[in-house]
Amino acid sequence: MSKKQNVKKTYPKSSRTTKAASHAPTPPQTREGRGVRRLLNETEIRSLRRKLLPLANKYEVPDFLNGDPSWFMHQVIGERNQETIAFIASCLSYGSRNVFMPRIQYLLDCSRNEPYEWIKSGKYKLDIPNDDTCFYRLYTNAMMYALFNALQAMYEVYGDMKTFIRCHTGHNDDNLQLEAIEAVEAICHYFQEQEAVGIVPKNASSSCKRVCMFLRWMVRTDSPVDLGIWSDLIRLRSLIMPLDTHVIQQSLQLGLITSKTTSMSVARKLTDKLLEIFPDDPLKADFALFGYGVNQK
Repeated sequence: MSKKQNVKKTYPKSSRTTKAASHAPTPPQTREGRGVRRLLNETEIRSLRRKLLPLANKYEVPDFLNGDPSWFMHQVIGERNQETIAFIASCLSYGSRNVFMPRIQYLLDCSRNEPYEWIKSGKYKLDIPNDDTCFYRLYTNAMMYALFNALQAMYEVYGDMKTFIRCHTGHNDDNLQLEAIEAVEAICHYFQEQEAVGIVPKNASSSCKRVCMFLRWMVRTDSPVDLGIWSDLIRLRSLIMPLDTHVIQQSLQLGLITSKTTSMSVARKLTDKLLEIFPDDPLKADFALFGYGVNQK
């Protein structure tokens, strides 16, 4: 039996056909944790825009790449190499940058700057033992091995992750764009089905911070940081804010949210607010909130 036949394909029906997949603004009466979500008024929007837009412009610059995991996707040539190392880097991006950045660099070195071929050809098996030795924090070698096995199977069947997402969500027309939440759900479900657990979230009920960050890198254009190589696949305004404790703290201080929960529900409600401040490009605010946090130190 060929490896292609081993790829599990018991996917759920695409959420494209459900209302939940759309990133329409959440109704004002929807509860956000214990607080009630409300729309910003014009005065609040103008005030926040005056505060956040200069920060976004200040920090969305080439120097932002220094010490950031997005740096790695700028070190390889070709969209498939960029997609591959970006996804791997996003998976490892938690904890101390001083620790996870060298681990990503190790994998890039193993691939000799050809991460796509390293995965697709199975050469990663020569570098990553399938054992329980710690690779990085909670991730063992075996978990990384399983992640790469799943990626290899995806590449053998679909060619790359972009094509997998388009096929899985039913968007076979290259002129149609999908919602970011559909891509998040497709990625989470695929790795769960392939039994590559513990690295990619098993579903989209959590904030899926690292998956949302990966999609920002892939979709946003006209940026010295983000690549925009999936700009034709996913609607820009549907991107979801990568939510972690730092973003929550800054958003609470700015009055953008009232909940401290790192859930997809809160991430999407925060994104709705950011759409009022940054129309059509809500994740430009990611740089603004980063800058706001730096200024608060």
